Amino acid sequence: MPGWIASVLALLALPQYGLGALFVVSFISATLLPLGSEPALFGLLKLSPGMFWPAVLVATAGNTLGGVTNWWMGWGASRVADRYRHSRVHLRALDWLERLGPPACMLSWLPLVGDPLCAVAGWLRLPFWPCVAYMVVGKFLRYVCVTLLLLHVFPAQWGLWG
Repeated sequence: MPGWIASVLALLALPQYGLGALFVVSFISATLLPLGSEPALFGLLKLSPGMFWPAVLVATAGNTLGGVTNWWMGWGASRVADRYRHSRVHLRALDWLERLGPPACMLSWLPLVGDPLCAVAGWLRLPFWPCVAYMVVGKFLRYVCVTLLLLHVFPAQWGLWG
């Protein structure tokens, strides 16, 4: 491995930089931009195995705040945009979300549909704090499950980088 990569990885492994970078990546990955936060979380934990719970909590916080941003964007869009005709599939999805209410935000961790789900929850003006609470639960459980799975698939004694 080139020396500069090792230097960057060592710098990111420091809690004061690694957790901040993880927060930013987790936040951005929860917006509508296509970015995954799990590789950043996994990389930090491979370099600093003792940081499991702080890293999971920071990733959860960043990802939840990204979901909250989506909620607010949806809320704002509903105030500005004209109502337009939806296809039958969209109307059924909106009806499902309205019937399910804030608990639907627990699915905000799902790839492809989770981030827009938060925006649609805001668009429909579902209650803010219950939506945030369900986002936290769903995202936290995702990070715990995915991280534990990755740590058991790639145990520390095998090493990821060499």
